[in-house]
Amino acid sequence: MIRLYVICEGQTEESFIKEVVAPTLYERQIYLCPRLVGKPGHQGGNVKIERIVTDARNLLAAGDAWCTTFFDFYGLPNAFPGKAQAQQSGSPDDKADCVLNAMQAALTLELGENAMRRFIPYLQMYEFEGLLFSDPVALAQGTGDTRLAAPFQRIRAQFSTPEWINDSPHTAPAKRIQALFPSYDKPLHGVLAAREAGLDRIRAECRRFDAWLSRIEALADPVAA
Repeated sequence: MIRLYVICEGQTEESFIKEVVAPTLYERQIYLCPRLVGKPGHQGGNVKIERIVTDARNLLAAGDAWCTTFFDFYGLPNAFPGKAQAQQSGSPDDKADCVLNAMQAALTLELGENAMRRFIPYLQMYEFEGLLFSDPVALAQGTGDTRLAAPFQRIRAQFSTPEWINDSPHTAPAKRIQALFPSYDKPLHGVLAAREAGLDRIRAECRRFDAWLSRIEALADPVAA
């Protein structure tokens, strides 16, 4: 059994990993252990590089576990490695790669190359809610109002992938949901919608997310691990 810690930005991401992602990976003998970023008892958020360094160092200390991250680009502070440069980049892919490369370099400097061989950096573009637009019908079902399927579908149709729904303060994925469904509760409705959509549908629609999970699945191959 391979143990993989997932440092999560918040409680919704933690629940998503535990309820939607982990069961499928467990079938491949990969045990996901989601953890909120920061000290025990912390509610998540405020994703500073210093906190990630501390968490990754502690989680990788045993020498046999792996570690990855599950954060939103949108919620990263401007001081986060690569964030300021990413704002000047072109596509969402360029922005994500800019931050991931800078984070990898910062962690390698602190933890060393040996520990970093068991670290898989990942960044969600732009928000967790972007994944939910993989299936507008399931998203509407998650809110409990199936009439929202059509307007959610119109939003989805504007982008080649749900991962590219943008990060403006007014048009970020969560803001778009709230505009149509003001009582949107991220930990409740977000996870319900993800469960309705299912991991296969989300992976089919979200290339970067799928590539991240594929890399994790490859750990089950002794050569890859």
